[in-house]
Amino acid sequence: MRHSWKSSVGLAGLLAATGALAHHSVVAEYDVDRPVSISGAIKRVEWQNPHIWYYIDVKEKDGAVSEWGVSGGAPGQLMRRGITKDVLQIGAVVSVEGFQARDGSKNMTGRKVTFPDGRNVFTAGPEPAR
Repeated sequence: MRHSWKSSVGLAGLLAATGALAHHSVVAEYDVDRPVSISGAIKRVEWQNPHIWYYIDVKEKDGAVSEWGVSGGAPGQLMRRGITKDVLQIGAVVSVEGFQARDGSKNMTGRKVTFPDGRNVFTAGPEPAR
């Protein structure tokens, strides 16, 4: 019985540590020294924990269209600010400011989303950029 109890405690500790490692700082994945701004139409929105993701079709200088993935805050954090999934409508043209992924991919953490009418929302989590 004693061995079983120790194994259970060890397993619980391992699982807790794994969960803690899964959550990461914005600066671990995104380069806050590499600000980026993109514009395009919202292609899809994934409104789920741990972070929302929305995807923007961006027209490049050569005319090609690239899909950018934009990470935002947790749904609960955003909803407490009055930002719901309905704010990010498929097909809406937006400009997004944030920080590009450290690996240089077309992936960013979105901070501010601006709509053509000048309205904007802050889709990032509560963590400061630095």
